[in-house]
Amino acid sequence: MNDDTAADASASKARAFLTLHRNLPREGPGEPADIEWLGRQIELPENALICDIACGPGADIGPLLELAPGASVVAIDHNPQFLGQLADVWTGDPRVDVRLADMSEPGGRYDLIWCAGAAYFLGVSEALKGWRKSLNSGGVIAFSEPCFWNDPPSEIVREIWSGYPDMSGEAGIAERVRAAGFETIATRRLADSAWEAYYGPLLERMSELHEGADDTLRAVLRDAAAEIAAWNEYGDEFGYLLSVVRPSE
Repeated sequence: MNDDTAADASASKARAFLTLHRNLPREGPGEPADIEWLGRQIELPENALICDIACGPGADIGPLLELAPGASVVAIDHNPQFLGQLADVWTGDPRVDVRLADMSEPGGRYDLIWCAGAAYFLGVSEALKGWRKSLNSGGVIAFSEPCFWNDPPSEIVREIWSGYPDMSGEAGIAERVRAAGFETIATRRLADSAWEAYYGPLLERMSELHEGADDTLRAVLRDAAAEIAAWNEYGDEFGYLLSVVRPSE
């Protein structure tokens, strides 16, 4: 396969992925209860400025705004499709600023940086180090990260997550937090309901698209089906850990 053919195949797969994910409420496991729990772990100023990094279609914006009476949210993502979906809901609301931006450069200064299931794109330590300059004094970061519940993980679960070689257990995440110069305030394992909030709508979309799908879209649907099947069978061995952290100095 030459470079042009490989690029065309990659672009076709990306389009198929966006077709599958168009207008889904979430781009990963999560639920409002996670943010409600976060609010019990921290104290934010009344007019807190919050950054939702890799916000996707914006499922977390409403709950984040509930964390403080005068809170406002800067929602950042690199994907115009997700931001367009978000803007359909929040355009005209002065509390929400939607920005097409790189997650490594959120800009501004925030009282809370929230990142649901995307820190691994940068690496936990690298993400925290990079975002530290965007924290106000006393600010905190909350992020969810794939995590093995068993130590060591079973061979089949390690194989399922072979595409993410840095994945670890809870102690490993805590160590990466410390290596970045942060301390952990609290952690929470995302509940099954957080996964169902993502996979339920995704399964409905997969059913709608299956008939008439071309080969590329069928491959994307198979990958999604395999991911869901892995969680259904082995979800007691892995999940997402939500960590709330702050600079240690």
